[in-house]
Amino acid sequence: MNNSLILAIDTSCDDTAAAVTKGTTVLSNVIASQTQLHQPYGGVFPTVAKQAHKENI
Repeated sequence: MNNSLILAIDTSCDDTAAAVTKGTTVLSNVIASQTQLHQPYGGVFPTVAKQAHKENI
């Protein structure tokens, strides 16, 4: 059995996610959504998304 500790980080245009696994066990899984942050703009505002990704990571 593989007990490697793995950190996975993923970003989409408006979400930032991270997970930690050990072997086949998920130790942590977190998603930071930017949906409410972009609502005033009626869609994803790239400059705001870029800054939010930097802060969330």
